[in-house]
Amino acid sequence: MDSAVLLDLLGNENRRRILRLLAHKPCYVTEISEYLGVSPKAVIDHLRKLENAGLIESTTDDQRRKYFHISRSLRLEVSVSPYGFGAKSAYPAKRSLDMSGRCPHLSMELPSVGDSSNDLADLATEYGRLQELDRELSLAQRWVHGRVEDTLAALDERLGTEADSRFFAATLAALVETDGTPDAVAEDVGAPEDAVLDALARLADVGVVAREGDRYRIR
Repeated sequence: MDSAVLLDLLGNENRRRILRLLAHKPCYVTEISEYLGVSPKAVIDHLRKLENAGLIESTTDDQRRKYFHISRSLRLEVSVSPYGFGAKSAYPAKRSLDMSGRCPHLSMELPSVGDSSNDLADLATEYGRLQELDRELSLAQRWVHGRVEDTLAALDERLGTEADSRFFAATLAALVETDGTPDAVAEDVGAPEDAVLDALARLADVGVVAREGDRYRIR
């Protein structure tokens, strides 16, 4: 789902309260109306928007009463800093996803949820491990964000406050990963070659990179 659409949708407090309620149990319109203290008509409008976005769905019981519940898990991340604003959403990966080699900077024992046993004790242990892993990953993510901002701040200090420090950082990283030619750097950062040439010229002016023929290198 588009993150901007999701942010707009969740910008409404009552829709967030509906999702919080449905995270505990399926509910029908009257229950939600009483919980929110708003009219059933208003609730139906909120439910329609959430349903159209694919966040919830409904089932009908024997009394033909429609129950709403959250359709699937979704994670939304928002980043706000002096160096940029971004939002991204993602669904949980399928169990079949092979994580080997996908996280070269992260060492962890990869759990295999329920692959070999449905014993309740094993499942409870696995849940505890996953909860601990989630906390560790959250801490690691905060650490990485802090180091990224420190790096960008250092680039700002070196290049000037008007520099697009994220683009310059990506350009410098691409110089390390490629042969240093402008076309290779442009392909690595996904930017037009003219923009990369301008960035390399700026970096050369402040003595960060040096040109050697048709290639650039970090000094």
